[in-house]
Amino acid sequence: MILLTVLFLCIFSTNSASVKGHTTGPRINNDKLYKFTYSTEVLIDRVKGLPEDSAGYRISSGVDVNLVWRNPNNDDDQLIKIMIKDVKIENVNERPAAKNIFKGKHSENIIGKEYLSALQRPIVLQWTRGKVKNFYSYKNEPAVVQNLKRGLASLFQIQLHSGAAREVDVSGKCNVTYHARESQVTKIKALGTCEIEKTGFTSHNELLDVSTKVTSATIYVLEDSFIKSVRAEENHVLSLNFRQTTNAKIVSKQKLELKSTEAGPGVIAGKQVASVIKTLDPNYIALPLVAEPVKTECKNCPSISEHWQAIRKQLEPENLSKAEATRSFLSFIQNLREATKEEILQILRSERNAVLPQLVDAVTSAQTPASLEAMLEFLDFKNGSSSVLQERFLYACGFASHPNELLLKSLINRFQGQIGNSEIRETVTIIVGALIKKLCDKGGCKLPAVVRAKKLILGGLDRAKKEDDVKMYLLAMKNALLPEGIPLLLKYAESGEGPISNIAVTALQRYGISFITSEVKETMNRIYHQNYKIYEKTLRTTAAAIIFSSNPSYMEVKNLLLSIGELPLEMNKYMLSLVQDILHFEMPASKMIRKVLKDMVVHNYDRFSKTGSSSAYSGYVTRGPDASSTYSLDILYSGSGILRSSNMNIFLFNKNAHLHASQVVIEAQGLEAIIAASADEGEENLESFAGMSAILFDVQLRPVTFFQGYGDLMSKMISATGDSMNVVKGLILLTDYSQVIQLQSGLKASAEFQGGLAIDISGGMEFSLWYRESKTSVKNRGALVVAGNIVVDSFFVKAGMETSFETEATLNFISTVQFSEYPFLVCMQMDNIESPFRQYVTKYESLPSGKRYTSRKGKVRLLAGSEYPLHQENSNMCRKVFSTQSDSSDSWF
Repeated sequence: MILLTVLFLCIFSTNSASVKGHTTGPRINNDKLYKFTYSTEVLIDRVKGLPEDSAGYRISSGVDVNLVWRNPNNDDDQLIKIMIKDVKIENVNERPAAKNIFKGKHSENIIGKEYLSALQRPIVLQWTRGKVKNFYSYKNEPAVVQNLKRGLASLFQIQLHSGAAREVDVSGKCNVTYHARESQVTKIKALGTCEIEKTGFTSHNELLDVSTKVTSATIYVLEDSFIKSVRAEENHVLSLNFRQTTNAKIVSKQKLELKSTEAGPGVIAGKQVASVIKTLDPNYIALPLVAEPVKTECKNCPSISEHWQAIRKQLEPENLSKAEATRSFLSFIQNLREATKEEILQILRSERNAVLPQLVDAVTSAQTPASLEAMLEFLDFKNGSSSVLQERFLYACGFASHPNELLLKSLINRFQGQIGNSEIRETVTIIVGALIKKLCDKGGCKLPAVVRAKKLILGGLDRAKKEDDVKMYLLAMKNALLPEGIPLLLKYAESGEGPISNIAVTALQRYGISFITSEVKETMNRIYHQNYKIYEKTLRTTAAAIIFSSNPSYMEVKNLLLSIGELPLEMNKYMLSLVQDILHFEMPASKMIRKVLKDMVVHNYDRFSKTGSSSAYSGYVTRGPDASSTYSLDILYSGSGILRSSNMNIFLFNKNAHLHASQVVIEAQGLEAIIAASADEGEENLESFAGMSAILFDVQLRPVTFFQGYGDLMSKMISATGDSMNVVKGLILLTDYSQVIQLQSGLKASAEFQGGLAIDISGGMEFSLWYRESKTSVKNRGALVVAGNIVVDSFFVKAGMETSFETEATLNFISTVQFSEYPFLVCMQMDNIESPFRQYVTKYESLPSGKRYTSRKGKVRLLAGSEYPLHQENSNMCRKVFSTQSDSSDSWF
C-alpha cells in the first residue's frame, strides 16, 4: 500500500509540474513594446545529405509585440498585437555570389510590393492562459501570407504546466505533450494526429507506396512571465518502401528571440473583445488559426498538346523498352491531371494508331474525373473492331494506383450496356473483379458500387450456363477474392470440367491462408486423391500446392507423400520436386514435412528416386534490407514428354507487405497425337489446346490462346513464323503518391513520388516434328522509372529536390524438350540480361524572375546479367541438349 502511494505521488508530481513561479499562463506587461527577431527556414535534401548541401531558404524579420487590451476580470485574458517588419529572404547556407539567387535582391523585388505590404500588416491574438483563443487579421490577404502569419502566431500557443492537450495551430488540431521545468517548456507535437484538410493520394499496395516519419518539437524559454525565446523544428522523412535509399527529408525551423524591451503604446480600455478589436481597426476579422489551402498555378508550363507533341516520339512502340518512354509517360500524367475533358479529347481524336495505345495508357492512369469522362466518350464499346484500345483502357483501370467508386461504377455500366467484342466483355468483368479487391482493401467494401459489383459477379457465376460465361466470372473471382465466393469456387473446382475446374482451383490458391478453411482443404484433398472422379494432373498438383501452403496436418502431409510412387510418371517427379523445393527453400510446410519423413514407410529410396523431367524450384531474385524478390518455376510434363504446364512467378515482399509481381502460365493439352503417344489417365479425350495466362501486379489478365483444336494446331504449325504472341504490352503506373504537407512555419510542401513501368511480356510454343523438339519461351522486357519531387513554394521563392532512379531489364525463360529418344531431354533456362541502372538527384532554388540555382548529381552503373540457378538435374540435362544440337548442326550434310 505504501509503495502504491509513493508511486501515485511521483506520477502526480510529474504530471502537475509547471514553470517555476507560474500557476496560470504567460503575461505581457502594459505599455511595453517587445522587440524580437524572427526567422523561419526550410531545408530539403536526402536523408543522409549534409546540411550545407541542402536546398532551401530563410525568411527573417523583426517582430514587434505589445499588449492591446487586458480583461479587467481576468489578467490571463489578453489581446496582443504582433507586427512583422524588415523582412529579408536569404540563403540558409553560405554560397558564392554566382550561386546565390538572392544576391543584390531587395525584399520588395523578391516578395513583391503587394505581398510584402500584406505580410507587414499586424495581426492580433486573443491570448488566454497561453492559448491562442482567436486570431484576427485582414480579409482577402493572399493565403500564403496569412499562413506565414499563422505560423508565427502558433508559436504563442503554450501552456506552462506539464501534460497532454488537444491543441489548434497552423498544423491543424493536434495532440501535443508539454514538459515544464524551471523556466523552460518543451512541446512535442504528434503531427500524425493533426486534423487538417488533406489532399492527395497514396498507392494501393503498401510495398509500392511511400512511408513517412514526422517529428516536431518546440522549446520555450520564459523570463518575467513572458516569452524570451522560442525554437521550433519539425522533420518530415519520406522513403520509397521497396527502395528506401530513394528518399527525401524536409526540415522546417522557426526561431523567435527577444532582443529588447522599450516603452510602447498604452492599452485600450474596454470590457468586450469585439468592441476593442473594432476600436483597434474595424477591418479586422476573426480567422481560423489552421492554415488555409493554397492553390498553385504553373507559370510558363506547356499546354497539354505542346507537352504531348514533345514526348510522343518516345512513346512509339519500338521505344517502349527504354527508360525515356517511362519518364515521358510519368511527366505527361502530371500534365494530364490539370487538363480538361475537352483538351484530352482533342489529343485523343487527333492521334494516329501507332502511339494511340500508349496515349490511352497515360490518360487512363491520370485517374481524374476529366480523364475518365474523356476515355469513356472516346471509346466506342459497341464497335468490336477497336478492341486493342478498349483493352488497354481496361487494363490501365485494373492497374489503377488509387481507384475510386466512380471508376468501378463506370465499368459496371459498360458491362451492362452493349459491347461489340466478346473478349472485351470478358476483360471488363475481370477488371471489375480487380477493382472490387482494391476498393475492399481500402475499407470500401460497403460502397454502393462495390456491393453492386459483387452481386454482378457472384450472381453471374451462380446463374451462368455457358462454359465461356462460367470461365469469365471465375476469372473475375480470381481477382476479387471475395470470401463469400469460396463456396462457389469449391463447387466448380470439384465438379467442373477441364479449364473451369482449373480456374476455380487457381483462384482458391490466391486467397490468404486465413481463408483456406478445413472445408477448402477437404475439397483439395478429395481432388488430389481422386476420391470421387478422375482429375487432370494440373488440377491435382495445384490442389497439393494449396494443401502444402496452408498449415497442413501431419496426416495430410503423410498422405501426400505416400501418394508419390502411385502417380503417373511425370506427376510423381513433379510432386517429389515440389517437396524438395519446400524443404530447400524453408517454406512454412518444411517443418511438418521433416516430421513426417522420420517415418521410414514414407521416406524410402523407392519413393524418392522417381525419374522424370517435371520440376518445381524457387529462388531469390534479390535480397535486400528494404525488399526482396523471389522466383518460382514449375514445369509439369505429360507422360509422353510434351509440356503440360509451365508456371513462372515473381513475388516482391518486405516485412509488411507482398506483391505478386508477375505470373506467366503456359498450358498445353491433347498434343500426344502429334508424336503418336498415349495420353495420361483422365486426359485421353482432351481437345488439343495451348494458351497463356498472366498475372501482373496482382491483377489476373484475360488469358490468350495459341491454338484450339487439332485443325487450328496444324494450320499454326504450317504457317508458324517463330514469332512470340504478346500477352501484355503497355505503360503501367505503379507508385503514385501525392501529398501536401503543412509546415508549422505556415509554408506548405508538396511531395510526389511516381513510379512507372513500360512492359512487354510475350510468349510462345514451337514444335518441330522433323527434329522431334518443342520449345516454350517467355520474354519479359521492362523499363522502370521512379521519380520523387519535393517542393516548398511560397510563390515568391521556390526550393525543391528531384530524386529518381531508372533501369531497363529483360528476363527470359526458355524450356526446350527433345523427344527423339526416351527418356526425353529437357532443358530449362531462366536468365536476365545485363542492364543499366541510373540514379539522379537534383536540388534547386528559384525566383519567379527566372533566376535559378541548380545542383545535379548522378550515378550510372551496369547490373551484371546472370542465369538463375535451378536444380542440378536441369544443368546436367542442358549440357546434353546443347551437345545434341551441336552434333546435329555439324552433321547437316
